[in-house]
Amino acid sequence: MKEKDNDKKAHYIDNKEFFKAMSEWKLLVIEANDMGEPRPPISTYIGVCFMKIAEHLSFKANFTNYPYKEEMIGDAIENCIMYAHNFDPDKSKNPFSYFTQITYYAFLRRIEKEKKQSYIKFKLLEQQEDVIIQKWYRTNYFEKSDNDMGVQDAMKDAFQVNDTDITKFTPKNKKKTRKKTGKLDQFMDKKDNDTDENSTD
Repeated sequence: MKEKDNDKKAHYIDNKEFFKAMSEWKLLVIEANDMGEPRPPISTYIGVCFMKIAEHLSFKANFTNYPYKEEMIGDAIENCIMYAHNFDPDKSKNPFSYFTQITYYAFLRRIEKEKKQSYIKFKLLEQQEDVIIQKWYRTNYFEKSDNDMGVQDAMKDAFQVNDTDITKFTPKNKKKTRKKTGKLDQFMDKKDNDTDENSTD
């Protein structure tokens, strides 16, 4: 009896009903395409399924502690609606798995985006040369006393960035060298050399 209860909790969406609804909607999509009409909106039931998938996945251990969970859920639902027409009932009878995967990657993209924004905020404040400003932020915004941690550590803590994030988002310095392959390059180089030789102090 306990196993059945757990099974019901795990399968909070009836995959057969979900598949049926997606199949019926997909037929409407095909008909609309054939007639040159706009794609029909998804049904309320399909929309509820998308919302349940996103909300339940957000409670998984690897997603539960992010402060922007609402944005993650919103992105996931939007992505599911955007790509719903790509679901092919002839190739898969498991829409639950299909849209869970879309939701999963939507979450990852949002996390990546938010981490990059946090890194930018961290770097902007870190580059402030005025120590007084940093201390003010530390006291009032970061809520850390002078004895708790250094300014940089307080900023990392407040913006939720770690050393891995900093390394990942720090732009790589690449030396740009101009390739000299054409006659114009040779002419410009010769002109520069002639100017240097003819110049006087």
